[in-house]
Amino acid sequence: MNANINLLSSYKLGNLELSNRIIMAPLTRARAGVERIPNALMTEYYLQRASAGLIISEATNISEQGAGWGETPGIHNDEQVKNWRTITDAVRGKGGKIFLQLWHTGRASHPDFQPNGNLPVSASAIQPKGEIHTPMGKKAYVTPRALEMDEIPGIVRDYAQATRRAQEAGFDGVEIHAANGYLIDQFLRDGSNQRNDSYGGSVENRARFLLEVTEAVVNAWSADRVGVRLSPTNPYNDMRDSNPIATFTYAAEALNQFGLAYLHILEALPGHVLAAEGDRVSPYLRQAFRGTFMINGGYDRELGDNAIASGEADLVAYGVPFITNPDLPERFAKNASLNEPDPTTFYAPGAKGYTDYPTLKQLASVVS
Repeated sequence: MNANINLLSSYKLGNLELSNRIIMAPLTRARAGVERIPNALMTEYYLQRASAGLIISEATNISEQGAGWGETPGIHNDEQVKNWRTITDAVRGKGGKIFLQLWHTGRASHPDFQPNGNLPVSASAIQPKGEIHTPMGKKAYVTPRALEMDEIPGIVRDYAQATRRAQEAGFDGVEIHAANGYLIDQFLRDGSNQRNDSYGGSVENRARFLLEVTEAVVNAWSADRVGVRLSPTNPYNDMRDSNPIATFTYAAEALNQFGLAYLHILEALPGHVLAAEGDRVSPYLRQAFRGTFMINGGYDRELGDNAIASGEADLVAYGVPFITNPDLPERFAKNASLNEPDPTTFYAPGAKGYTDYPTLKQLASVVS
């Protein structure tokens, strides 16, 4: 066994002791059914991956308005809380740690997902390019409704309430999803925020919603149980910013005031970097943020280990490798080969491509 790698060293995250630095990234898998209630299949999925230093759950809707993807789970009613508790108890029983990712999709939604067929909401009434999968099939994105000033505090309260529910559901903490073109990101980046009030214009104004949400979530629980995820150069959901280094360096510096558990940065994946955004932003954010720094986006065993060794990051999050390898830390320890992914099952219903990827032990038992 070749276990002498930095990724396998333990790490103290606030008051939590992580057994390794291999983090399971948040991964939408769309297995919660039309009622958006966690279930036994999801319990099996997360339990299989409990050897991660920390599991960050799939993006979870903080409210009915926040939904924009079919069969994704919520954390806004009692039944959802009860069933999430089954999952967290199972993960903790196997020695794992798990955070819940708090999600409001904003304009990356459709009236088919919204209460009473309402328009999705956003920072500004700017229609994103592209199409969205709805219960009625693929449809073009619609032009969202810009949030009124007096509506914003209500959404901030939704984040706080979801945080309290996550604590009740037995999670070890929460991650604020401020990445990938969803609502908070829509306020942050100037390509989607053209407001002329105190939430638009300057970077200080565009970051205001992020900071208000973070303050509310921290006050609802504890700063050392709260992380934030950002994606400075990810164009997903038709996103862009004229100066991502300036925008996100400001955000990272401003987040220092809270004493968060971590800052989680998704680097642009190969082929995703826009021409005007070619510089990697995470090194600037590593310098700006004074707490635990997590990176994600195209890292393998060697790249992740080098990132820890060089001080580029404290923790490395893995997405697809955890989909296909529930025992990823063991595979990294043994430098074993990884299972190949089947992208056709990433968001399909059922166990296929979800809970049936074999572990090394299962493969060995077949051989023997």
